[in-house]
Order: sequence, then structure tokens, then C-alpha cells
Amino acid sequence: MADSSFDIVSKVERQEVDNALNQTAKEISQRYDFKGVGASISWSGEKILMEANSEDRVKAVLDVFESKLIKRGISLKALDAGEPQLSGKEYKIFASIEEGISQDNAKKVAKIIRDEGPKGVKAQVQGEELRVSSKSRDDLQTVIALLKGKDFDFALQFVNYR
Repeated sequence: MADSSFDIVSKVERQEVDNALNQTAKEISQRYDFKGVGASISWSGEKILMEANSEDRVKAVLDVFESKLIKRGISLKALDAGEPQLSGKEYKIFASIEEGISQDNAKKVAKIIRDEGPKGVKAQVQGEELRVSSKSRDDLQTVIALLKGKDFDFALQFVNYR
């Protein structure tokens, strides 16, 4: 019988991020506490740019954006937001969406699977994802439960379970 396997990835649905950004922009335009502060949020290339005329307001824009991401099922671990920076009279925050598992993080996950997972489970790094395979599907379920119980500083999804 062939080995069963699944992939561990760190991906973000770009359309969902876009939807969250649009919802945030709409809420900013309608909320009373954002009137007259020049608050805005938009794409700036691959980064997300948040602007307002005070540091507190730009942090509030970030807070609204984070709440919209959560509602759309996107982990905040994928959002890498910088500190507010003064640019002329405006405060700006640049944020980016992190995707893919770095080599170091993939090695950490593979080590946890080797050390704490069931025997006979193999994990191999394939680019920005990790393939986990075993003869037993129950062992794969155990590995998924083990990894869900760990707190990583990056988002994990389990795909291609077969």
C-alpha cells in the first residue's frame, strides 16, 4: 500500500486580503472618529499602506484592518505590520502579507515531527512547503493535532491530504 501524505503550507488567499482591505476602507470612510483625520488604507505595490494625521488614528486603522482579516479567516501571523512613521504631516504604517515557510521554520517543524511525532512519519522540505508522509493515516492525524497544539510565529495550513 502506498504512503499517505499531506503538505504543510503557509499561504494567504490574496482575494480575502483584498476584501478585508476594501471593508476597512469603507468603514474608515463612514466612521465618525475617522472624519477629518485623513485616514486611508490602500495597496502600495505588494505592501499595504495605512495613513492618518496622528499616530493613534493610524494605529486605529491597523486595528480595524486586523479585525477584518480575522473575520475573513486570515491568521494575523501572516500580517507583518511595521511601526508608525512620520512622513511630512502624515503618519504611515506599511504592512506586508507573509507567505511560504522559510527554510529555518520548515526545519523547526520537521524536527518537532521527528522528535515528538509517531515513529515512521517522514517530513521533507519541498521549497516553501513541507511534505509529511506515513504508512498510517492515524499517524498523520496525530501529527496534525501535534502541530495545531504548538504556537508558531507563522501561519500553518494542512493541504493535499491523501
